[in-house]
Amino acid sequence: MAKTLPQPPAGCCFHCLQPLPKDGGYRVTVAEQSQNVCCFGCQAVAQTIEQQGLVHFYQYRDTSNPLQIPLLPDELQQLEAYDQRELQEQFTQIDETGQRTTTLSVEGMTCAACAWLIEQQLQRFNGVAVARVNATTERVFVSWDETQVKLSEILQQIAGLGYRALPFQAATQEQDFKRRRRYFVRRIGIAGLATMQVMMIAVALYFGMVNELDDNLRQFFWWISLLFATPVLLYSAQPFYLSALRSIQAKQLNMDVPVSLALLSAYGASAYATLSNTGEVYFESVSMFTFLLLVGRYLELLAKQKAIATAANLVKLLPASAQREIEPGRYESVAVNQLQVGDVVQVLAGQTLPADGELLSQQTEINESMLTGESIPVLHQQGSQVLAGTLNQTQPIRVRVQATQQSTVMAKIAALQDQALANKPRLAERAERLANQFVKQLLILAAATFLVWSFIEPAEAFWVTLAVLVATCPCALALAAPTAVTGVIHRLNRYGIILRNTEVIETLRAVQTVIVDKTGTLTTGQFKLTESSYPNGQQELADRLAKSLELHSEHPLAAPFKMLDAELAVTQLSDVEVKLGAGVSATWQPIDNAPSIAIRIGAPQFIAAWHPSVLSHSSANVVLATESQVLAYYQVEDELRDDALNTLDALRQQGLEIVMLTGDRQANAQRVADQLNITAFLAECLPADKLAYVEQQQKHGAVMMIGDGINDGPVLAQADVSMTFGQAADLARQAADVVAMRNDFSAVLQLFSSTAQSRRILRQNVTWALVYNLGIIPIAVVGWVTPYIAAIGMSISSLLVLANSLRLYRTSKDTR
Repeated sequence: MAKTLPQPPAGCCFHCLQPLPKDGGYRVTVAEQSQNVCCFGCQAVAQTIEQQGLVHFYQYRDTSNPLQIPLLPDELQQLEAYDQRELQEQFTQIDETGQRTTTLSVEGMTCAACAWLIEQQLQRFNGVAVARVNATTERVFVSWDETQVKLSEILQQIAGLGYRALPFQAATQEQDFKRRRRYFVRRIGIAGLATMQVMMIAVALYFGMVNELDDNLRQFFWWISLLFATPVLLYSAQPFYLSALRSIQAKQLNMDVPVSLALLSAYGASAYATLSNTGEVYFESVSMFTFLLLVGRYLELLAKQKAIATAANLVKLLPASAQREIEPGRYESVAVNQLQVGDVVQVLAGQTLPADGELLSQQTEINESMLTGESIPVLHQQGSQVLAGTLNQTQPIRVRVQATQQSTVMAKIAALQDQALANKPRLAERAERLANQFVKQLLILAAATFLVWSFIEPAEAFWVTLAVLVATCPCALALAAPTAVTGVIHRLNRYGIILRNTEVIETLRAVQTVIVDKTGTLTTGQFKLTESSYPNGQQELADRLAKSLELHSEHPLAAPFKMLDAELAVTQLSDVEVKLGAGVSATWQPIDNAPSIAIRIGAPQFIAAWHPSVLSHSSANVVLATESQVLAYYQVEDELRDDALNTLDALRQQGLEIVMLTGDRQANAQRVADQLNITAFLAECLPADKLAYVEQQQKHGAVMMIGDGINDGPVLAQADVSMTFGQAADLARQAADVVAMRNDFSAVLQLFSSTAQSRRILRQNVTWALVYNLGIIPIAVVGWVTPYIAAIGMSISSLLVLANSLRLYRTSKDTR
């Protein structure tokens, strides 16, 4: 029945109560009643209120003063607040495409079908670029175009499906779980107490302990059972009904539909038998089934909590306040979200850094295990970058803020984690689709079972059908994939490895060739000048020019030039251009009124366009020159990683081909290849050469690329699987599928072994779920399974899948 809504005065807008235009304005349907509104805006708001199920706003608002009535319900006003830019800066980011992204926490999701429903609804919404839902962590990763859609509108879309979504807040995560645990514990407690009472009566009735009692006393026991089972059905089983109703409204059936049908049918039939004093009652099955299902859901909640806690969003490690410098020696306490770039903060020993910044103090040791997984403190010198969320260990320090809130490295890592959790590998997507289809087939099977048993033994038809509904519910199949994927993501996080794309889990199996960059990947990336020569003897001038030019480059080879003792006196540089993988060019004005001179520093091939003879210089890998003369030859070297040889040997034992690509000289590449037993390598490669080589190799099979430089960005994006390190260039981190925050090359082996184990567990989960569901069908159809045995079997099946996935959370002791 439609709700009766208070009507506005004649000639007034139903929504804002202002006078209607002469043409009558617009029409809107609210609570099945057509109403007049004055404008398109009031029409749109009224439609939103109707869609969100907030019609009570019109029923109970005070209309005595039309000028003071609210135009939006409180629920929608609260969502509008999330459109404020100042607030969004605390929980959103801008990705490389210019879209704004965030992670939402969703209440009310119970299975993969709920996740699928939310995902489909958002993907069809204009302005939403990406929407990925993880049912295990109950989070939604969403990316949207701010010019087309507001965040509040996205939240309203989710609310229209019956779910409550808000920006994820790591600080309140534990409180949310405590509240949800209490939610289940109360319902489990009532169902458990009722089950014990009803089972005592059922045992007495079924096993003949009260055979001598008359029918009136037996009827009395039935009424007592009805009394105990009713709160179980109406209160304890409420989560299943709400979830089922949402799925039916959205025309996408989930696992709670057959569960709700089973509960309501069993209770209805038993209540009818009690009222009519005919037939049999199964109140104990209703109570026990609800109790077991709730226990299973509660254990699932605990497993999810473990999953999320293992990866605990890093942002919650940030302190709530910081000591901001007012003047030298004086500080004030401010909230971390009030810090601005350029502020100077003091961090005492034992405190957590509140923001990314430049170390102004002489030195300190910082524990970065929360980012890299490596517990050994890192020594930082004055001028080095220190990161938010890391722990200052040795002495008070001063830090100049360079990035705050969502701009910090920690926030970006947390965003990568959330993005990975939202992604699904192909096998996981297939499992979810199969689970959704299974529900429809299950309902058809139950209907057919009832029809057949109606001819065989009508008295048993209902109870056999009930057992089929319960026993074959595909809860385990729905849990199979998301629990395994979440497990491997957090296992890798414990090793300091961040997955940006979970498709890597499947793709790594097909990789045949591993291509590695040399500089900064197989080597430490800690460069030093080992040799230099100056053909014209102008050492001081050459070093000053080299330092000035290399200050514009982020290439690892530029680092030692920036540390030269030469005074930075050469400021007359213009038209500076950085050429990826080649070097830096500029125009130099030596003295006033003197003609300008073109100058270059970089790889010999880059200088060879002016001076081909530099290619014959045996050892130099960096050359400084003008068009008329070579000013300096430099030899810049770094050391091999300690774990490079063992890691490459282990990869070769797995049947993988190793290829090294480098822009370095042939002689240097040959030396490294000999030390690491690499037989296939290409030297003096430009970024385009690397890209062409990878494309050629992909014709023969999947390729994995490992690199860390700016010039590796295009080839990392092209490879089937790409990996870089935490200290890599920003472009490399954005292009890579995997980021190893701990700069250990051996992380490659951990990636291969962990993803291989996750694939095994995922397939075991799916196989077990299918074997159970397909195996239980004939047993349930022939009537060999009672409803409460079916409930036990379904719960055990789901718990086995969870227990198997939890194996991924175990890590060896030497990983910390």
